[in-house]
Amino acid sequence: MSDAHLTERPVDDGREPIDLTEEPIQLSNRDQEATAERRPRSRRRQVLLAALLVAGLAGAGALSTAGWRVAQQKDTDLATPERVAGLTRDDSERARSTADYLRSGFAADIDLDRSFGTVYRDPADERKSVLIFGGTTLLWQPERDLDTLFRLMSDETGKVTGLREVPAGRFGGVMKCGSTSGEGGDFAICGWADHGSVVMAMFPGRPVDQSGELLRNIRDEVQTRD
Repeated sequence: MSDAHLTERPVDDGREPIDLTEEPIQLSNRDQEATAERRPRSRRRQVLLAALLVAGLAGAGALSTAGWRVAQQKDTDLATPERVAGLTRDDSERARSTADYLRSGFAADIDLDRSFGTVYRDPADERKSVLIFGGTTLLWQPERDLDTLFRLMSDETGKVTGLREVPAGRFGGVMKCGSTSGEGGDFAICGWADHGSVVMAMFPGRPVDQSGELLRNIRDEVQTRD
């Protein structure tokens, strides 16, 4: 068979090899315009992704903080010592009956792991006894639950007026006070709630501000956390 259709080429024809990197490759005007249009869009996308990432991290941080707060507050104990904040526990039959009535009514409104009710006498004035009741349980939304209990108290004692938030003290959570009226006249009513406990107290013969301070002092002595 003849190989005449194949042409022989010299190995070296004397030409210089082409350097592909010597000159930059030029884009047509159309390609340049398309590239220019893509750049801002790419930057906007990067900014948007960065903003979403920051928002996601902030949300995760908030959830982490809330989770830490729940873990810190959920294991709470409440005691009823014989003396607390200058008051003396009243163990008389009448006081115990009143305290048990308040405790059982409170426990019927909220599912508690442990509940208590106690009356404390003021040695300086028998008319200023403090009725305190509540219990321990895991609360996911303490302020909402405390507000619900104040509304229930309004149904039992009459409308609670002037309800406002007051400093909760070193244990945190939320504390609120207001006033209502009963057989003996107007009296203050205060309560606190955190992720592990909820407590309310009635303060006959005391103004609201004084009652809030007294409840903080009582809380400092009756509440502990594991």
